[in-house]
Amino acid sequence: MSTPDQIEGAPHPRDTPTLFGQDVAEQAFLDAFTTGRLHHAWLLTGPRGIGKATLAWRIARFLLATPPLEDDGLFGAPPPPTSLAIDPEHPVARRIAAGAEPGLKAITRTPNPTTDRMRDQIVVDDIRALAGFFQLSATDGGRRVVIVDAADDMNTSAANALLKMLEEPPERATLLLISHQPSGLLPTIRSRCRTLRLNTLSAEDMARAFDQAGIDVGDATGALAELSGGSIGAAIRLSLLDGLKTYADLVALIQNPPQFDRAAALKLAEAAAARGADAKRDLLFELIDLLLSRLARTGATGLAPGIEAAPGEAATLARLAPDQAAGRAWAQIAQETGARARHGVAVNLDPAALVLDTLIKISQTATG
Repeated sequence: MSTPDQIEGAPHPRDTPTLFGQDVAEQAFLDAFTTGRLHHAWLLTGPRGIGKATLAWRIARFLLATPPLEDDGLFGAPPPPTSLAIDPEHPVARRIAAGAEPGLKAITRTPNPTTDRMRDQIVVDDIRALAGFFQLSATDGGRRVVIVDAADDMNTSAANALLKMLEEPPERATLLLISHQPSGLLPTIRSRCRTLRLNTLSAEDMARAFDQAGIDVGDATGALAELSGGSIGAAIRLSLLDGLKTYADLVALIQNPPQFDRAAALKLAEAAAARGADAKRDLLFELIDLLLSRLARTGATGLAPGIEAAPGEAATLARLAPDQAAGRAWAQIAQETGARARHGVAVNLDPAALVLDTLIKISQTATG
């Protein structure tokens, strides 16, 4: 079972040895360390699933395993490090892997002790626990690292408690805040952090990340990279939930208007309504929204996507969105169906009926 800071089906970021596609962010942190400009708080930003948490854990291992540069020792200062990589057999790396490193504290959403259900927020008690962590660990004078994953999950009280720590940071402490949507954080939190923005992954880096995670996607890397927007986390989810086939089924439904394969649409709807299929239902609506967005963009730009995410997709999008007027129409449909789907899920409408109605609306629009 995955934890709040882990993508289901993928290794925990703590256990991911190599980070792909984020050399610029890694080098920026390393430069700050080697030049004596190490900030006490860092905000790691970018879309979900591109390696922010993996970078945070790499930084934590590096900081806790690397002696300060001013410690010259008996034989002069050692050469400055050129990489954040730490030997997995290093004692710090081994302790972190075992969850037994006293200099590291990871803050995530926690179960409610009353209901034992996972909270949907990081609460103030989670942040206040850091005070005890710093107090108990201050006696040995070592470096301390905190990872907050994700800072977006903090409620108002937790955010204010963290802000106080950022305003008066403990000595030799580094806080690593992971944020998918930094605009939602308190401006005062953002202003007290140095930002590292991570990039989406290329298809080549995604292929290497899939290989490291032990997930075989065959020749589907390009399509997964296209649909996931360069997020390996989203691509893994698509792979595990058979998202490429679902997207291909959606494209097939609108390929030959005015024909509408009601049986195929009903099959999609029933699959999304099956017991325990909430994840597949949510993914289906996301893929519907993505298809509509790609139609709108094709109409607005006059260009179909350069990489097809489903067989025949480029020709279908070009035919159904030939001009800017069509692009605007598809954008309007995307807005309407998205709002309707969110409302339907919120009030527990029958998922099968909700999906089928959405697909019929899209087919009617394709018919013109």
